[in-house]
Amino acid sequence: MQSPLAPQWLAVPADLNGLEPKMWAHDVERTPGGELAVGGVSVEHLAHEFGTPLFVMSEDDFRARARAFREAFDAAFADVCGGVDVYYAGKSFLCSAVASWVAEEGLRLDTCSGGELAVAAKAGLPGELLSLHGNNKSDSEIERALDLGVGRIVVDSLDELERVAAIAAVRAEREEQDPERRELRAKVMLRLTPGVHAHTHEFIATAHEDQKFGLSMAPGTASAEFRAEVAEESGESVAAAASAAEEAVAAAAGHDSIELLGLHCHIGSQIFEPEGFELAASKLLTFLAAMRSEYSVALPELDLGGGYGIAYTPVDTPRPPEQIAQAMAAVVRSTSEELKITPPRISIEPGRAIVGPTTFTLYRAGTVKDVVVDVPGNGSTAMRRYLSVDGGMSDNARPVLYDADYSAVLASRASEAEPQLTRVVGKHCESGDIVVRDVYLPADAGRGDLLAVPGTGAYCWALSSNYNYLARPGVVAVRHGSARWIVRGETEQDLLSRDMGV
Repeated sequence: MQSPLAPQWLAVPADLNGLEPKMWAHDVERTPGGELAVGGVSVEHLAHEFGTPLFVMSEDDFRARARAFREAFDAAFADVCGGVDVYYAGKSFLCSAVASWVAEEGLRLDTCSGGELAVAAKAGLPGELLSLHGNNKSDSEIERALDLGVGRIVVDSLDELERVAAIAAVRAEREEQDPERRELRAKVMLRLTPGVHAHTHEFIATAHEDQKFGLSMAPGTASAEFRAEVAEESGESVAAAASAAEEAVAAAAGHDSIELLGLHCHIGSQIFEPEGFELAASKLLTFLAAMRSEYSVALPELDLGGGYGIAYTPVDTPRPPEQIAQAMAAVVRSTSEELKITPPRISIEPGRAIVGPTTFTLYRAGTVKDVVVDVPGNGSTAMRRYLSVDGGMSDNARPVLYDADYSAVLASRASEAEPQLTRVVGKHCESGDIVVRDVYLPADAGRGDLLAVPGTGAYCWALSSNYNYLARPGVVAVRHGSARWIVRGETEQDLLSRDMGV
């Protein structure tokens, strides 16, 4: 029976022991005894060998999802631009093992910091497979990117463009004195904000004007100096419409130390509908054609970002890569034909859509508490069950950051008990420490049971913290019946090793 405290979208499951396939790695299943297993390894074995909380990743599922994106986009764009470069968005989850899998499956790697570049270098990825993002790159990060020979630096502002150009120019002068060093120009893409509204949380929508990322395409956003130059050459009306994006193209084209590859945009994250991607593609292609016409600048590449949604709950409706690819290819093909331009080489940046469903977090349940609360709107009361686990907001900050919804299942056994609306909470000293806000679990779930929360591969370990001095969980990769650390779990000694007091 539906609880009066349940959100409208949450239905009572027909089978509490069932698994919704779209929320799990393909090799997660129930054993005949009712226990959850991944890649043939049971959760009780994982908990005994590695402890809890624990991030459990299916390596085969990661590889399969990576291949699916590469193959789907290559097929859809074969007659448009010969294929697509797929950059795995490392910010979602990155370690040296994952970086190696990315390269082995024919993908490239997008990084957002010097630290992520260091992981890629440790994994042995060649620089040409890497890109560097970020709205506030340090000089040292730019230097490191140039040292590694990254395939592209995604420039986020006019200020950064000038710094990249200056650093690359100094290096070029230095290399003239050292014939063993190869000549180097900084390969640059310009990140633009196309003003496309993505239907997602405000904090993860990244293409509207009022946020920190990118160069505005809105008319009148160019600097006064640039507008004055345009007015002198083309008139006041043209100058009034000049954008920061247009100014950046002109500036980049004027630097000998810059190789301007093309344009980049990212409209947000956890997006299910294709219309936003299609509109962004159309707007950037139109801008690309205008830059060729007005400045004779050919921009051979266009990155359309990522942000493809995954299923965190049964009502989420992710689209398969083939659907996404075909919709985007149709827009690029038709818009290029309409503008009479050669389609640019397309790249995309899936992160969450690859790694998110590959992983679940394994917790050990503890305290159970039933609380009587008011039912909104009708003056009655109902009982809410709180089930505490041995982790929380230190291993999954997304619920408190974004009001993100998750689901959970009883993992260590099957149960025939009645469904009970449950709030899964962490052990931190915060009332907002909620892991799963609303989920139906068996009424007999309690202390000692293992719970599994699916869809935690993206932005959970990456955002993890040591709040309340909890050691961050490690990540275990499972494949072919065996499990191994790919990121070791922290110990108390790890935490104390940086404490320089006594």
